[in-house]
Amino acid sequence: MRRLSLNRRFQLEAETRLPDGAGGFLRQWQTLGTVWGRIEAGAGREVTALERREPRVPLRIILRAAPFGAEGRPVAGQRLREGARVFRILAVAEHDQRGLYLACHAEEEGAA
Repeated sequence: MRRLSLNRRFQLEAETRLPDGAGGFLRQWQTLGTVWGRIEAGAGREVTALERREPRVPLRIILRAAPFGAEGRPVAGQRLREGARVFRILAVAEHDQRGLYLACHAEEEGAA
C-alpha cells in the first residue's frame, strides 16, 4: 500500500458527563489531542426521521494507526472536530493489512 496523504487536522474529542445538581448531567467534550487524516465520502442515501426525509452521506476518515488502548486511538462514540465541522465516530477498523492506518466510519453532525 502506498503512503496516504493525511492533509486535514482534526481534534479527537471524548464525551464527559458532569452532574448538574438536579439529578441529571451536563455533557461536555474534552479534547484528547490532534490527529491528521483525510476524508473519503461514501454513497449518499436518504433516511426517514420524524416523518421527514434527511440526506445522509457516510464518511470514512482515515487516520494514522495507534495501538489499542492508546489515548490517541479513536473509538466509537468519540468525535473528530475540524473547525466548526464535527464528525461522530460510529466504528473504527484497520484500513490496511499492515495496520498503518485506521478507518473511522463517521457521520457529520448537523449535516442535512
